[in-house]
Amino acid sequence: MDQNLFFLHNADSSDLKVEVDYLTKDKDGNFRWTENLSTTENYKLYYPDRLQLMAEDITEELQRYGGNTFMNMLRGHGVEYRELLIDVCKKMKVNFNKKASIEMIEYNLLQKILLDSLENMSTEEMKKLLDEMNIPNQGFGKQAFIAALQMAIKRGGFSSYKMAVIVANAVSRALLGRGLTIASNAALTRWLSIFAGPIGWSVTAIWTAIDIAGPAYRVTIPAVVQIAYMRIKMNSENADTMSDDESED
Repeated sequence: MDQNLFFLHNADSSDLKVEVDYLTKDKDGNFRWTENLSTTENYKLYYPDRLQLMAEDITEELQRYGGNTFMNMLRGHGVEYRELLIDVCKKMKVNFNKKASIEMIEYNLLQKILLDSLENMSTEEMKKLLDEMNIPNQGFGKQAFIAALQMAIKRGGFSSYKMAVIVANAVSRALLGRGLTIASNAALTRWLSIFAGPIGWSVTAIWTAIDIAGPAYRVTIPAVVQIAYMRIKMNSENADTMSDDESED
């Protein structure tokens, strides 16, 4: 089991269902010709409500998409998640350090998708978003608003978890026709609605290029986005649990 994906054993089944659907189904909801996961006994036993029990199967399927078919046959398996993540980041033109942690590389990927989506926002949408996030800006016009939001993100004014939810939710809506299952949060719900359109348009533009460049990326890019979201979500929940324990002590 790839150690960078071992946490999938403890991920929420609803989140894993999104991951599995990326791996097995196309945009029309039909099973991919190239997928093997849905033919396994574990899929028949555990899909869709007990997907933690097939974490290793999910990992193997994702790794297989990340590797060349011939090389997969020689190795007997696909590529490690780190190699797959780096390949996706290169494809998405993400600025990152290859030696950085998995978490940091994933963060850079999510940030790139979020920032790229700003270009698709109208001036009115940008202003509304800045107002709701209480981000000050001294200029007028779209470019000034974008610069203000970019600065806020880079300064940490936009938490990793919120960014992960917004990006992963928009990708899921664009590709699967449904959003993520998230706890009720009024502020987060507003941000999701504002970003849903622009990120969805960005995903459409990405997919147009991917259709030309190589079909495997139609699987690996959204799958990696979902992995990044699940990891950040779990780290955030663990941090909250530790804080609660410390406060009780």
